[in-house]
Amino acid sequence: MQLDQFNFHHLFYFWRVAKIGHLTRAATEMHVSQSALSAQIRQLEDRLGEPLFERQGRRLVLTATGQMVLSYAENIFGLGQEMLGRLQGRVEGMTRLRVGSVATLSRNYQQQWIRPLLADAGVVLTLESGLLEDLLDRLARHQLDVVLANEPVSTNPDRPVHCRFLGSQAISLVGPAAAWSGRSLRLPEDLDGLEVALPGPRHALRAQFDALCLAADVRPRLRAEVDDMAMLRLIARDSGWLTVLPEVVVQDELRNGVLVRVGQSTRLEEHFYAITTPHRHRLERLEQLLAASGPEVTPSVFSASEARA
Repeated sequence: MQLDQFNFHHLFYFWRVAKIGHLTRAATEMHVSQSALSAQIRQLEDRLGEPLFERQGRRLVLTATGQMVLSYAENIFGLGQEMLGRLQGRVEGMTRLRVGSVATLSRNYQQQWIRPLLADAGVVLTLESGLLEDLLDRLARHQLDVVLANEPVSTNPDRPVHCRFLGSQAISLVGPAAAWSGRSLRLPEDLDGLEVALPGPRHALRAQFDALCLAADVRPRLRAEVDDMAMLRLIARDSGWLTVLPEVVVQDELRNGVLVRVGQSTRLEEHFYAITTPHRHRLERLEQLLAASGPEVTPSVFSASEARA
């Protein structure tokens, strides 16, 4: 069979059924009847001369040939999605760089990371925030070029990613200068019973803080938990409570004396990561940013001690 005789439309149908794992759900997604979809796949099997699926009960399971064909289909249609995403990113001859960041990430840090791009007249920036899983799905569909996160992401066959460590920053306990100027607390040992505002449960920093308190048998009095760092900054400034957060978030308030650092622990740090897909043709400007940021890491073996090195 010659390549020009091969029906890639049939291959696309096979790819979607194999990815979804269910004929009826795939038919619904592609707005075709189940019988029509089944017929398309049978034509592909007839053309290739081998079965691609076998039925086990009510499940469709890939044969060995089906698994091989799926691996090629992943490359073919993955590159197609990448091409469309890249073309849609062009703006009148300029390069669009699409950056996603988790909602819990410090906006100050994001600004510092994209600062080299702000003076680049050839780049149009698209910035959006959301839940990590949602951003990773958009990254996999080539609707984002990079995701900034404060926790590492492991790669897997269904969602291959590259995870690059960008750096880390110290976390501090801050409080209003009127009440805490000249005073200091051990973090977390001296927090028992004190009113505190904390990052929300989805924030990677929160898990670190809770673990330290549990180990020290300390129970602060929780007054607020906030995912958004900009809102946590306002609470730190206006509430009168002690607040645990990265200093960069309240750098202006610390500088002008509204807030003071009350405590800090070397066991409490926020780490930053850039997550990308293994593109064959990644944007040159993004490559330059990543190269200046640091090496890729393997999340399963990465440790906080390496982050501080």
